[in-house]
Amino acid sequence: MDVINTIMQWIVAPVAAFVWLLHVKTQSNTTDIAVIKATTAATKEASDREFKEVKDSFKAVLDKLDNIEQHLRT
Repeated sequence: MDVINTIMQWIVAPVAAFVWLLHVKTQSNTTDIAVIKATTAATKEASDREFKEVKDSFKAVLDKLDNIEQHLRT
């Protein structure tokens, strides 16, 4: 019985504690990764939207310049 208690105290309990610690850290890392992915996706979407708006604005400016040039040539 002493051998079983010793094995439980010095081998099984530390290994179980280590496995539990790894589980807790893994769950924490999983949550952090999910938050980072969501933040990155939101930032990318906002950036893409802003880029599209700038592109459309630039196209509108170029169209206006073309109209001005056409009116000056006539």
